[in-house]
Amino acid sequence: MTGAFILGCEGPDLSPRESAFFRDADPWGFILFSRNIETPERLRSLTDALREAVGRDAPVLIDQEGGRVQRMGPPFWTRWPRPLTQMSRARDPERAMFLRARLIAEELRAVGIDVNCTPTADIACDGTHPFLLSRLYGDSVETVVARARANAEGCRAGGVLPVLKHIPGHGRGTVDSHLGLPRVEASLEELRASDFEVFRRLSDLPLGMSAHVVYSALDEAAGTISPRVISEIRDWIGFDGLLMTDDIGMGALGGDVATRAAAALAAGCDVVLHCNGEWDDMQAIAEACPPMTDMAAARGGRALAMRTGPAALDTAAARAELDALTA
Repeated sequence: MTGAFILGCEGPDLSPRESAFFRDADPWGFILFSRNIETPERLRSLTDALREAVGRDAPVLIDQEGGRVQRMGPPFWTRWPRPLTQMSRARDPERAMFLRARLIAEELRAVGIDVNCTPTADIACDGTHPFLLSRLYGDSVETVVARARANAEGCRAGGVLPVLKHIPGHGRGTVDSHLGLPRVEASLEELRASDFEVFRRLSDLPLGMSAHVVYSALDEAAGTISPRVISEIRDWIGFDGLLMTDDIGMGALGGDVATRAAAALAAGCDVVLHCNGEWDDMQAIAEACPPMTDMAAARGGRALAMRTGPAALDTAAARAELDALTA
């Protein structure tokens, strides 16, 4: 049965031991990072090999937000500006965001990548950590929802599934969750009026990613491993898509990766995302995680059923329109 986890791999080629491991562990999907990216031909060969290892059309994910977070770049792919910077100068930000996401999706599909970990729908605020701030779309519910929706629609038009992140909201975090655990002291009323409200309005999207953030109004545990936070995501926000963790190897969480993974699944996440491709960690994740539950498998199946081929695109015209909107 399919394992309740998404895994990376070590380099630009799939090794024989990785292929055998993935065949036996059967992860729900895979995620790629800069260490996996060389030429388009080699990348396409890697995505083919990953799917061949599990014997099915498994989703292959990447973080290609643009700005500080993009795994693919020159000379073969576009170097995208920071979203907040580009949107701040756009004459029609929603159209610009759609075109940006559509063009990114075109590059991803060409090399066999069919899931992009975007939109980043956290609200920017005065205390947002700089690492996250430049990745965001705006500082109000209405602005962020409109631009995140446009991003998701651009992904879908390009045959790529979007991943809504970081549910239920990371924008108030003043700590980089790659290094430490952010803590948010706002009341539940405040959160539901702003941060959580964004995700409630986008709750129809098929895939989502949790936030490694403590919301003291709900729990003292990080959201990813908190049953109370996951209940808020499912019940008040109304998100019924497949919920993956943010990278389980990040510094925000304590304990080893196996302990973290088990806690996230017990809290109500559907699958564990593990990104670093390190051999011992991947084996520990596979041993710690049971197969996907029937409900998680159903959510994942509904999401993957939404994969379609890309709509026709005049790439040159789309780039020219985006340039004109953001000049």
